[in-house]
Order: sequence, then C-alpha cells, then structure tokens
Amino acid sequence: MIKKTYFYGTGKRKSAMAKVRLLSGGDGSITINNAPYDEVFNRLTHRQMIMEPFLTTNTVGKYNAVIKVIGGGTSGQCGAIVHGISRALLKVDEKLRPTLRQNGLLTRDSRIKERKKPGLKRARKAPQYTKR
Repeated sequence: MIKKTYFYGTGKRKSAMAKVRLLSGGDGSITINNAPYDEVFNRLTHRQMIMEPFLTTNTVGKYNAVIKVIGGGTSGQCGAIVHGISRALLKVDEKLRPTLRQNGLLTRDSRIKERKKPGLKRARKAPQYTKR
C-alpha cells in the first residue's frame, strides 16, 4: 500500500476560514466542500486567484487540494483559500517563502467590516443634516 502525504494549511479572510489539505502526487484537482472548485466559484477572477499560489511556485498539477471552507461570502472564501494554499505550500518546501512573500500570498488580509457607531446609520453614514 502506498502511503499518501498530506500538507495542511489554514487560511483566513474577513469572516471566512479555509482548511486546506494538499495531497502530494496528485493530478492537480481542487475540491472545495466536496465539489470541484469551478462549480463552487463561477467568477473567472476567483478561479484565477485560487490557482495563483500554484502558478507562482510552478507546482501546477503536482498536488490535489481538498479544501473545507466555512463562513463569509464568495470573495472572503476565495481569499481564505488562497491564504491556506500558500501556507500549505510553505510546509511542502520552505524555499518557496520568498516567492510567495513577493506576491503577497502569505500576508493575511486584516481588513474586516467596521462596526456600527451609535448615532449613525452605519459605520460612517450619518443621518441627513437639516439646517431649518
């Protein structure tokens, strides 16, 4: 029996969290929540973002990715997946760190929704001012 090697990585973006498992010696398939990634993400830009860590490190088709993602919307989930894949690739080979760092794939995007303030309608939107 052939032993399969997994590399794990966790990514976060906004309120989404992705648990990425890379299986070495695969055909390059990516499954997100037990569905192919092109069915989960309809937008071409999201699909390109998911492939970006593999393209920048020249590892396209070398690993199968099994991803569980929860929380957030599609953009947040996509960002969390990219972050998780990058961190998993880092566990595969530490020499990939400068390449991933240059492309900004290891930095966690800390931007989140700003809280609503008292007396305002939203975080910054104030009620309309009336002079008279």
